[in-house]
Amino acid sequence: MTDAFTATRRPGEQALAALGLGAPDLSPADASPYSFPGGGRWRTEIPSVEGPEALAVVLKEASRLDVPVHRISQGSGVWMLTDAEITEMAEATAERGIELCLFTGPRGTWDIGGSVRTDSRGAGVRARGHDAVAGCVEDAVRATELGVRCLLVADEGVLWTLHRARGSGILPADTTLKVSALIGPVNPAAYAVYERLGADSVNVPSDLTLHHLTEIRRVSAAPMDMYLEAPDDLGGYVRMYEIAELIRRGAPLYLKFGLSRAPGIYPYGAHLRDLTLDTARERVRRGRLALDLLARHGADGGMAPLGSRLPGDLSRFPAERSAG
Repeated sequence: MTDAFTATRRPGEQALAALGLGAPDLSPADASPYSFPGGGRWRTEIPSVEGPEALAVVLKEASRLDVPVHRISQGSGVWMLTDAEITEMAEATAERGIELCLFTGPRGTWDIGGSVRTDSRGAGVRARGHDAVAGCVEDAVRATELGVRCLLVADEGVLWTLHRARGSGILPADTTLKVSALIGPVNPAAYAVYERLGADSVNVPSDLTLHHLTEIRRVSAAPMDMYLEAPDDLGGYVRMYEIAELIRRGAPLYLKFGLSRAPGIYPYGAHLRDLTLDTARERVRRGRLALDLLARHGADGGMAPLGSRLPGDLSRFPAERSAG
């Protein structure tokens, strides 16, 4: 595959070369050979859009700043939204060809288990026990019945269960499953396991090196999600100047426009309204900054068509048969 990014300008390249400080040439061997079905190497995502009001702010700001949006995600969970709110969000995004992704169910950090509050963090955000898995499944069924077609998961067992559920017709076959950054894999073997458990996109931690992305792409074609700017509870990393190289190595890649130095808003409620709307607006602005940077470096080509959402053919574990 031809490395389309070899002709792009790297940050500070001309000035540094004139000073005898030029960087080594990029290696075509580092480039990902994959793209989204239908073409394109990258899509965009606005995260932490916690309800219809925040969604309206994001859509208005995206139009004002000309920020293309492929996916909008929410972090508080399906259970924190009314049926009317979910329906309003699903209809508003569907009208614009934007994928809406809602988080499923209870998570360990909100559970009564004390281990997540120890220094080791115990089982973290994963679903503790049968009832927590059941809550995630309940959320998934409810959300898809209301028109949602993307579900965010933070537990391997929940991921496998929902993958089997869509294979058996309990969930719509075109439902996509997205692995949360809260359990993001940090090595290629783990990434490949998530793909085989049913993940259609996998959010990796924003502290993975460029070489780590190349390692992942040697074993998996599953779309990758990455915060260009991570929330503080995920490290607060800001990697905008690496955006072209992240795409080159990580494609197919969702560029997530997060926000550091902002208080947490999960689980969302009206008491956090002003903060949520302000941060939603700023996430879109961060997206504009990232896209402007890509354009300045001649690397803004290769965006997947707006309205595209499916991941293409991926590798899966064989689904077990039900007893009976």
